[in-house]
Amino acid sequence: MFISNAYAQAAPAPAAGGTESTLITLAPLVLMFVVLYFIMIRPQMKRQKEHKAMIEALAKGDEVVTAGGLLGKVTKLGESYVSIEAGNGELMVQRTAIVQVLPKGTIK
Repeated sequence: MFISNAYAQAAPAPAAGGTESTLITLAPLVLMFVVLYFIMIRPQMKRQKEHKAMIEALAKGDEVVTAGGLLGKVTKLGESYVSIEAGNGELMVQRTAIVQVLPKGTIK
């Protein structure tokens, strides 16, 4: 009564040109991926590589900053943990928590 009948419609005819139109429609998507790669992915991978090299190069006596902002001097090195002398005590932190190695003599 209130609902009208719905009839199937014929499929639209394919556009002339075939592969050219497909390439044109995919071009913006490919361009966006390339731009995202150079703006976001590549710099992040470079930072990760630099951080990994810094962590592997840690040595006893290095002055470091942790992710929490704690400054200290490395006293012991383990495979995945580092002991840091900060203030009057010694703390153990994960190697990945070290954000920066400071120049010698920064902490007095």
